[in-house]
Amino acid sequence: MKNIKDYNLEELKKQLVQMGEKPFRAEQIFKWVHQENVTSFDEMTNLSLELRDKLKQNFSMCIFNIIKKQVASDGTIKYLFDVLDGNAIETVLMKYHHGYSICVSSQIGCKMGCKFCASTGIAFARSLTSGEIVEQLLAVERDARIKISNVVFMGIGEPLDNYDNVVNAIRIINNQKGVNIGARHISVSTSGLVPKIYQLAEENIQCTLSISLHATTDEQRSKMMPINNLYNIEELLKSCKDYIAKTNRRISFEYALAKENNDNLEDAKRLVKLLKGMNCHVNLIPINKIENGTFTKSTNENIMKFRDYLNDHGIVATIRRELGSDIDAACGQLRRKNL
Repeated sequence: MKNIKDYNLEELKKQLVQMGEKPFRAEQIFKWVHQENVTSFDEMTNLSLELRDKLKQNFSMCIFNIIKKQVASDGTIKYLFDVLDGNAIETVLMKYHHGYSICVSSQIGCKMGCKFCASTGIAFARSLTSGEIVEQLLAVERDARIKISNVVFMGIGEPLDNYDNVVNAIRIINNQKGVNIGARHISVSTSGLVPKIYQLAEENIQCTLSISLHATTDEQRSKMMPINNLYNIEELLKSCKDYIAKTNRRISFEYALAKENNDNLEDAKRLVKLLKGMNCHVNLIPINKIENGTFTKSTNENIMKFRDYLNDHGIVATIRRELGSDIDAACGQLRRKNL
């Protein structure tokens, strides 16, 4: 049976009409699923028993089981979820002064092969459906008894490699009659799938696009990120400029600083040259240790010098707060697991 959380509101209306029901019933069901966060059709008390039975016969609810929950010293929580097919994924809840943010996974494993990321340590299994992406948010809200205000697609997997499901999940999360998280509070990260960046620019979603750049030369970036052999830095930045022009949205460039690799003054100079004139922000990330990883974290002194050079030369740069590293919940440390 199809997971009811896979449907955006318009799709759900079509399904209900095909079942002989009025379209407004879909709005009621959508609210029960995404606002009230119910775990069974029986809880939808403003629907007739007949309709509830119809829903049971035609749809599943997709309720993830929590296999493990780890709490970091800074309050970050990492969830290991059973996705009900013999696989498991990790999702992270972070608390900021502005509210709660969730880092969701979009795939079970990842094909991109980035050398600094634990998600590539185990073979790719499959992409998650829209409903499985949304359920991560709903499952965390149920368990933590909080409301999430920000969603980042920066967990396991390459979001733009699961394009249709990710875009549909954004539409579901963004809908005012559902979870109702504003598009500007939703960030999608990509390693640089250039054709999909052009496609996303046409969606009129207004989410924030985060680009995993991490290097300033093609030789350097290809060693860290094999995707660069397919779409080099010049092609990637061209697609970013198109995205900015089409959406009028600022792009965030992620740059993980690795000791004696991409963290010196020459790299900072090249980065300024590459990004000069773009409506962008650079998020500097102290690279996190992963099992069998070849990169080590840059020194605090180098990280601050790098940030200061960018800011002094007109590129807005901040250092990302390290959250959850003591439970392997920080950037690049998530991975899929077999049950």
